[in-house]
Amino acid sequence: MKKPTILIVPGRGDSAAGHWQSILELTLAGALRVRQDDWNTPSLAAWSKAIDRAVRALDHRPLLVAHSFGCLAAAHAEIALGTPVGATLFVAPADPERFGLSPQAFERKLEGPGILVASNNDPWMPIASARKIAADWGVRFLDMGASGHINIASGHGPWPLGEELITAMRDDLEEAQASLPRRSRARRSPRQSSLAQP
Repeated sequence: MKKPTILIVPGRGDSAAGHWQSILELTLAGALRVRQDDWNTPSLAAWSKAIDRAVRALDHRPLLVAHSFGCLAAAHAEIALGTPVGATLFVAPADPERFGLSPQAFERKLEGPGILVASNNDPWMPIASARKIAADWGVRFLDMGASGHINIASGHGPWPLGEELITAMRDDLEEAQASLPRRSRARRSPRQSSLAQP
C-alpha cells in the first residue's frame, strides 16, 4: 500500500518558495498542494470547497498540512462538508475574528485526529485562543514557544520539527488505513494515533 498523500493547505497569499510548506512539498514524496482561485482574498466557503474537492479526488484519506487561514478552511471543510480527512497538522491557525468569522462556527470536535502547533507570540492568534480551538477540535496541542507565525518572517523556512511531525503522523495514518478493509479506507475514520491524542 502506498503512503497516504500529504495535502499542503497554505494560508493567505499562498506559501512562497522559501516557506516550510513549499520546502516540504518538494522534499516529501506524494505531497500535493491544494489550489485556490484567489490566494489574496480568503473565503471560508470557497477555500473549504477547494479542499473538499482535492480530498475527494483521492482514493484514500490524506494527511492535511495546514497553515494560518488554511487551518480554518481545513477545519471548516470537515465540519461543514464532511470532508473525509485522515489526519491534520494545523500550524499557527489564524484567529477567525481577524477575518470577520464567528469563533462559535469552529466549536466542534473534528472526526479526524490531529495536532495543532501554536506560538505564544503569534500576531494572528493569541496562545489562549489557539489552545481553546485545539480543545474544541479535539486535537493535540503543541506550544512552540516564541515562534511568531511560524512562517518565513519568523525564520521558518526549513522546519525540521514540522517534517518530523508530518512523517510520524503519516506513518500512523498509513498503519491505520492498512488495518481497514480495502473498500472502507476512503470512508471510515482511522483510529486515533498516540501522536494525535489531545
